[in-house]
Amino acid sequence: MDLASPLGGKPVVDQTSFLPEYDPEGTFKALYETGRADETQRIADADPEDYDVVLIVGGHGAMYDLAKNEDLHRIINTIYDNGGIVAAECHGPAPLIWTMRPDGSSIIAGKKVTGYPDEIEPEGLLDILPFSLEQEMTKVADYEKGNLDKPAHAVWADKQIVTSRDPFSSKLMGEELVKALKEAN
Repeated sequence: MDLASPLGGKPVVDQTSFLPEYDPEGTFKALYETGRADETQRIADADPEDYDVVLIVGGHGAMYDLAKNEDLHRIINTIYDNGGIVAAECHGPAPLIWTMRPDGSSIIAGKKVTGYPDEIEPEGLLDILPFSLEQEMTKVADYEKGNLDKPAHAVWADKQIVTSRDPFSSKLMGEELVKALKEAN
């Protein structure tokens, strides 16, 4: 497993992610502070031929830094074309909207997907985000937010693309990936 970010090095984390309502036990903060993510490789330097899975993590940064990143689109398409798995959680599905297949359509065109819904974005945030993830996904895919009263939601678009709704779906995403990798082997 390798970690990558647009610039390489230690990525900046939105400190809101560590608030008790999003990280009640401090699990994610503790993981970040271990230093495992201090030396990410640049996305542009990652060779997609070396990987069976690409997982795009969420956070609003994915909408700014990853959504239209052509290097990431190349990685997503190559892994998909090689029969690998493309996974994206929370706001992480943003790049899938603009990952174009050879026919010019989005990799998620017409497929069932999920991602962070508008109605649970913090008040006023939609006004400053570059776009609404839900609205953009709805334009190209069959967007489904799931039952917001349930703590986790993940959707397989096909046998190779899985998306999950929010930070509380991270564990479910991991379980789905492990299950799919076991079936593939």
